[in-house]
Amino acid sequence: MKKVLLLLSNGFEAVEASVFTDVLGWNKLEGDGSTDLVTVGLHEQLACTWNFIVKPEFTIDQVNLDDFDALAIPGGFEEAGFYDDAYDQRFLEVIKDFHDKKKIIATICVGALPLGKSGILKGRKATTYNHATSIRQTQLKDFGALVVNEPIVVTDNIITSYNPSTAFGVAFTLLEMLTSKENCNHVKELMGFH
Repeated sequence: MKKVLLLLSNGFEAVEASVFTDVLGWNKLEGDGSTDLVTVGLHEQLACTWNFIVKPEFTIDQVNLDDFDALAIPGGFEEAGFYDDAYDQRFLEVIKDFHDKKKIIATICVGALPLGKSGILKGRKATTYNHATSIRQTQLKDFGALVVNEPIVVTDNIITSYNPSTAFGVAFTLLEMLTSKENCNHVKELMGFH
């Protein structure tokens, strides 16, 4: 069984988290059955960007990172406190641990910024939120990333993307990396993606 740690910050976007739970859940029940997902946060209760309240299954101090094969991080909004958690040292240490062990890390939109803050994107191609009025790609560049304005960028074991519209694409990319292209296509078809 491939276990994915879904690392949630206060202020995360629920839609960006839900694609990971749904795609990996569909795979668990209808695909090859090889994936499991666990929700983890810094707090026992989290508030999403749009006031949706979530209770992760565990807090960071309650899990053994060695039990997981991949890390998934949805983005969120500064106004909702996303960066308070996402830039917290405990959050960054989880990222560094997965990177040091060469495990897959998948992010959506500004979920790439804590990767940049952790230092793992220095000299590597990556992307983040790309709206014309956004400063997020500049921030990622300031962290040392080689910013590419493309929907999804895969560099080694790291997946980044440039806005919420890419969310399902990131989740399917993660599923393919964890299982196989054939299995991923099977799950896509079952979910109505043709």
